[in-house]
Amino acid sequence: MNRGDLADLNAFVAVAEQRSFRAAASRLAVTPSALSHSMRQLEERLGVRLLHRTTRSVSVTDAGLRLLERLRPAIDQIGGALEDLNQERQRPSGRLRIYAVHIAGAAVIAPIWGRFLSKYPEVHLELATGEATIDIVKMGFDAGIGPRDRAPADMIAVRVTGSMKVVVVGAPAYFARRPPPRTPDDLAQHSCIQYRMAGDGALLTWLFERNRKSRRISVDGRVIVNDTYLAVRAAADGLGIAYTIESLAEPFLRSGQLIRILEDWSPQFEGLILYYPGRRQVPAALRALIDMIRTARDSASSRRSLQNPFTKD
Repeated sequence: MNRGDLADLNAFVAVAEQRSFRAAASRLAVTPSALSHSMRQLEERLGVRLLHRTTRSVSVTDAGLRLLERLRPAIDQIGGALEDLNQERQRPSGRLRIYAVHIAGAAVIAPIWGRFLSKYPEVHLELATGEATIDIVKMGFDAGIGPRDRAPADMIAVRVTGSMKVVVVGAPAYFARRPPPRTPDDLAQHSCIQYRMAGDGALLTWLFERNRKSRRISVDGRVIVNDTYLAVRAAADGLGIAYTIESLAEPFLRSGQLIRILEDWSPQFEGLILYYPGRRQVPAALRALIDMIRTARDSASSRRSLQNPFTKD
């Protein structure tokens, strides 16, 4: 069966239900003569008369009635499927799969996912986090979130965060045992939560900036993680000093579980982007997620942005 057969069968259903070529032609937005020609072609291909027609009236043959009985449910199902697609285009629904670097998962999606799922109850959100650069289309993801250099040139990129500020933090219990560092060099006297980079597995050197001059410090400590949230959690548990982004540490700072140090040395780096293939027919659920993220973001930033220290050069 080809596309022409489906069109002719749909036209037959319209004529059989309307009992009029003129009314059916109006319903299908074609001319009565074109519709009559289609019916003659269909009958010739099938070798069966489906309609009795005169200049005054149209009726359906017994063979046509049997075909109509079988076709009507199928046509209704096709129409329902198309209507479902139209509803999906207008109303966020279905599964939305996002691939994000660890920072993006914690700092971009987690703060809004409760509100997003509450507002759009027909959406099922799947979030996968990782540091590897992957082909999101091949892997079946609707979008990715990460540093700008993660987005392929042929994809649409939307900035979803403002500049992100680094914070250096430790627990009050930790600082009860030793005085807080006043300069980055003082970190050599402290236990620091180290961060293992993706890719070559190198340990992160901590980037600091003051008076428009930047420097990197290698730190030491007994705990090594490869997830920025775990670094914050380890610091809150008194295991050492952590270097992370402000949005991840903020709940712990607000509760008093962490104390901010070296604030005048803390840099900002360029924010994150969401990227997806194509500008046309963007899924409604993805459009809604982008809108909510952009509404929630804090884009106020007056300081210059450095390269993201949590990504490999």
